[in-house]
Amino acid sequence: MLPETDSNQDGAMADAPQQLTGPDLKAGVSRSELAEGTPFLGHADSEPVLLVRRGATVHAVGASCTHYGGPLADGLVVGDTVRCPWHHACFSLTTGEAVGAPALNPLARWIVAEEGEVVRVVGKEEPTWPAERPTRTPRSNPESVVIVGGGAAGEAAAEELRKQGYAGKISIVDPDPDAPYDRPNLSKDYLAGTAPEEWIPLHPADFYRTLEIELVRDRVAAIDRKGGTVSLERGGTLGYGALLLAPGSAPIELSLGDGPPAVHYLRTLADSRAIIRAAGRARRAVVLGASFIGLEVAASLRAREVEVHVVAPERRLFERVLGGELGDFVRGLHESKGVVFHLGLTAKSVAGGEVVLSDGCRLAADLVVAGVGVRPRVELAEAAGLPVDRGILVDRFLEAAPGVFVAGDAARYPDPLGGEPIRIEHWAAAQRQGQAAARNILGAEEPFADVPFFWSAHYDATIAYVGHAARWDRAELEGDPASYDCTVRYHVGDTVRAVATIYRDRESLEFEARMEEEARRRA
Repeated sequence: MLPETDSNQDGAMADAPQQLTGPDLKAGVSRSELAEGTPFLGHADSEPVLLVRRGATVHAVGASCTHYGGPLADGLVVGDTVRCPWHHACFSLTTGEAVGAPALNPLARWIVAEEGEVVRVVGKEEPTWPAERPTRTPRSNPESVVIVGGGAAGEAAAEELRKQGYAGKISIVDPDPDAPYDRPNLSKDYLAGTAPEEWIPLHPADFYRTLEIELVRDRVAAIDRKGGTVSLERGGTLGYGALLLAPGSAPIELSLGDGPPAVHYLRTLADSRAIIRAAGRARRAVVLGASFIGLEVAASLRAREVEVHVVAPERRLFERVLGGELGDFVRGLHESKGVVFHLGLTAKSVAGGEVVLSDGCRLAADLVVAGVGVRPRVELAEAAGLPVDRGILVDRFLEAAPGVFVAGDAARYPDPLGGEPIRIEHWAAAQRQGQAAARNILGAEEPFADVPFFWSAHYDATIAYVGHAARWDRAELEGDPASYDCTVRYHVGDTVRAVATIYRDRESLEFEARMEEEARRRA
């Protein structure tokens, strides 16, 4: 996996000029060169093309992931899909359709002709989505669908409803005037100044009009489950045949006084813009919290040549999540870039241009950013009488009550690999839940069994994490983090429940596929 690259969901990176490798597929290759289920990279009409042989059929699709432009030739073929090595997006080899987040847009499909033992690419079929929708017939057709929240889960659900052939009314209710957008980039390239703002929206403005998805810039004040309506804060109601709650989570805010500088939190595009403005005037920043978001903010501010100090209560970074050795590597990487850590400490107050720490130390600060965790937004669900316990409880179909589904950060769902219910706060996981919930709204009765995945970028190193191990007995390190080549396996008893890798993309993909197969077998 490469570091975070400048791109957006509509393929800015994929459409950029690329160095072509492999044979000219219009001239043809021998079928014997195509190993079963192994991506084969070539080119046609000055574009990279991927060939994959599955049995008697040879598929040809675009070779660059439509998410961040990852090289699909380095990916993994699973069944009739290919998965991106960078962020595990999944595409149909038959149709080119993006069938697994974080990619939302399809690949181009190329036409294959076989003449004896020679396989040639003879033409290209451009994606027709969203101008043309797939011709599918849902098993169930609610009169309308209201989606509360325009983040990862809500946006992905709305798209999936249309992809599955739903023709009824869809409304996404979200007060954020910029949603939906690529939230992971807010703490990475965009905040660092290496990705322009025009790459942040998930789609062009007319995308949702084309799909007849209504974006309601308001907040839901209450849910009337009996009447099948939601009340809006600014007045009025929306009726629904099915309801999807995707409220996400809110940053935990600290009580640190109200003097300057203000404490910034990062959740929205507006938040990221505000930090960028403040960084333009700042010489020194203090980041409160050594979370993934907190340290990504630290790296982005260092890219803007701001002095950065990080304050966190733990004495060893990520020891509980990633294990001490990988945490030590992350700390060393940040220190090599000039970040100063104050560990085992918390902030007592922020005022007068300084942060006072729990040991009495005072840090000068022109900019303060807090990243100490988030809480799921459950208030609306709780008021509506839905089951709430450290999240909104749902069954294996992501349904909290008849006709009411939940996806994203707020959903607490049965772990398909056993154990107590889990709640995942990752972008791709939220998107995949939204897609699964949409299919179940339409009667698919499909248990949610996707394996959690997230990535975190720190300068030129990216950590990929697959699985879920809230607690583990042993963290087994193989390789050398300092060489950007390692795997950490998290054991619960004799079972590996999660792996973290640095630039071992194939191993990460293969572990995900094995875990997914086991989860679907149990579902």
